[in-house]
Amino acid sequence: MRGHWTANTLIGLAVVAWALLLAATSAFAQPPGRPITIIVPYSPGTGIDILARALGNELSQKWGQPIVIDNKTGASGNIGTGLAARAAPDGNTLLMIAKVFVVNPSVFKSVPYDPITSFAPVIKLATGSIVLAVHPSVPADTAKGFIEYAKARPGQINYGSPGFATPHHLAMELFKQATGTDLVHVPYKGTSNVMSDLVGNHVGAMFIPTHVALPHAVEKQIKLLGVASLERVPAAPDVPTLDQQGVTGFEVDLWFGLLAPAGTPADIVNRYNAALNEFLRSTKMVAELAKQGLIASGGTPDALRELIAHDFAKWARIIKAAGITAE
Repeated sequence: MRGHWTANTLIGLAVVAWALLLAATSAFAQPPGRPITIIVPYSPGTGIDILARALGNELSQKWGQPIVIDNKTGASGNIGTGLAARAAPDGNTLLMIAKVFVVNPSVFKSVPYDPITSFAPVIKLATGSIVLAVHPSVPADTAKGFIEYAKARPGQINYGSPGFATPHHLAMELFKQATGTDLVHVPYKGTSNVMSDLVGNHVGAMFIPTHVALPHAVEKQIKLLGVASLERVPAAPDVPTLDQQGVTGFEVDLWFGLLAPAGTPADIVNRYNAALNEFLRSTKMVAELAKQGLIASGGTPDALRELIAHDFAKWARIIKAAGITAE
């Protein structure tokens, strides 16, 4: 009887051990042996591309398999995003996104993806701040002073942005709605061009990434009136938020995330999430992000899912109120 019981016990233990091995393999095994492709829907050398390559290098070293960064540019990111949405949900294709991912569906008549249903969120990667800047000739040193100045000159102050429907453009449209001011949009092609014209006083104001604005502020070429986040940013602790200056609840930031095609198994998504959360906490990655004025985010797939849903609805309302459509 004892021997029979011992045999059953051993069989049971073997079954349990096999089940645990299968679970561990599912949760922590490397993805399939073929290369992992990270689609970046923007040009090489851009901030999101640099971030993708840093992540790719980390995953390649960690899992011992090649990572391909595939820049599929065009149509404000829609081409690459559409390709990723149609990719096989096997864990071998990922998509880098920026905030414009949730903006495009409200700007264009049609886009090749649904921001809510076409993808499985993996992780929010990083966040950056933007700041309201003006030329020194503008007689205002605070957001309140600028609002008063602008209200006295409706339609007379030009503001720049690095392109139509960029976060910089949309931030100012939200500012206009929140403050009742009337500023005229002048879109440029790229940040360097619009910065040159802000410094040269060809446009009077703009929203710009904080780390880009700071060197010009130090040289007294521009004035920083308020950051668009709800909390002051470490890089510019002396610059108050717009919320602190009476533009209640004003919040616009820059964020980046990583997605997989819808239907990608949860265990694969969770494996990527765990590996990248660890990397985002590393000294190496924190330093790399700081070079671009970014702060590591991390978190769960659900946290990114909630952010996408929130910002999609928020910017849809703002874009509709501003009457913005693709040109």
